[in-house]
Amino acid sequence: MPAREVMHTCIRVLDPDRSIAFYSALGFEERGRKRVGGDTATIIFLGLPGDSDRLELTINDDRSEPYDVGSGYGHIALAIDDLDAELVRLAAADITPERAPYISGPGGSKICFVQDPDGYRIEMIEVPTRR
Repeated sequence: MPAREVMHTCIRVLDPDRSIAFYSALGFEERGRKRVGGDTATIIFLGLPGDSDRLELTINDDRSEPYDVGSGYGHIALAIDDLDAELVRLAAADITPERAPYISGPGGSKICFVQDPDGYRIEMIEVPTRR
């Protein structure tokens, strides 16, 4: 039987407080923490309201140098109702886009990217809620 859903994405971070502050500003809620790896790492589960725990932050005890994000990593994408309003709100938390929002192509969505404290890119895509 094939997979039926993406359960979560894991990223490795150095400073859990900075990362929690960043992802909280994007709307994520901390859902729980757990020690793993024979008690060598902590994982923090995050989720958006109304959704399950989709983001796992891993903090390895023996790591103090930044991780190489690498050329294979792309980004995490988030649906945003009003991108301009969201960017104003995020600016109050000192989160700024890599560049001004833009339309991805003819008939495309308005998008922009921000980076978390460890350099992971987050794409914000304006997808207004349909009522």
